[in-house]
Amino acid sequence: MRYRLVLLVQRVLLTVSIVVLVSMLLIVARVAGVEVPRFGQWIPQGFVSAAFARSVVLISGHAGHDPGAVCTDEQGQTIITEAEINAQVAEAVAQRLRRAGADVEILEEFDQRLTGLRADVLLSLHIDSCIDVSGYKAAHYTLSPISGEAGRLVACIDQAYPTATGLTQHSNTITHNMTNYHAFRVIDPQTPAAILELGFLGGDQELLTERQWAVVDGVVASLLCYLTPPQEADHATSVP
Repeated sequence: MRYRLVLLVQRVLLTVSIVVLVSMLLIVARVAGVEVPRFGQWIPQGFVSAAFARSVVLISGHAGHDPGAVCTDEQGQTIITEAEINAQVAEAVAQRLRRAGADVEILEEFDQRLTGLRADVLLSLHIDSCIDVSGYKAAHYTLSPISGEAGRLVACIDQAYPTATGLTQHSNTITHNMTNYHAFRVIDPQTPAAILELGFLGGDQELLTERQWAVVDGVVASLLCYLTPPQEADHATSVP
C-alpha cells in the first residue's frame, strides 16, 4: 500500500514538473518573439451550448476541383495555393466545433451533397489572389428567401473575424461570383449560407500561414456568434 502511494506521489510530482517546464519554455519563447500555439488550444474543449447538436457545413474552397489562386516565386515555382490553405483552415475549424458539440461536415467545391443540402449554417471558405493587398470580405446570396438570417451570418462575420485577425473589410472587391455563388443556388433555400474570403494570399500570407490559428479563431467565433440565439447574443460563449 505504501509502495503504491509513493509511486502515485512520484507520478503527480513528475506531471507537475513537466507542466511547469513546458509553461516556462512557452513563456521564454513568447518573450523571445517566437510564435507558439496558445495553451488554450491544447485543452480539451467541452460542449458549448450554441454549437451543441447543430449541423455546420464547411466548403473547403476549390477542393476537388482546382488549386484556386496560386502564388509563385521568381522562377515560377509554386509557393502556396489557395486550396491548401482553405483545407487547413476548414479542418481546424471543424475540429474546434466538433469539440464544442457541433455536427460538422467538410465538403468539396462542387460536392454533389450540396444539392438540396439542409443545415443550420453553411460557410464556404476561400482566399483572394496573390496581389499585395490586405483584407477580408463576406457575402450572402442576394436572392436568398431568408436574407435576414443570411445577413445575420455575414454580420457575425463582420463582427468576429476582424476582431480575431486584425484584418479590415475589403468590401469593394465583393464580386457577383460571391453574391451569386454557385452553392447558394443548389442548397435548400432555408439553409443560411455565406462565403468568406479569409484574406489575400499576397498581402495576408503571413497571417494565413504563420498565424493561421487567428484565422481559425475568427471563423469559429463567427459561426458561434450566428448559432447563438439573438436574444442570448450579449452572453455568447467565448471561442473554444
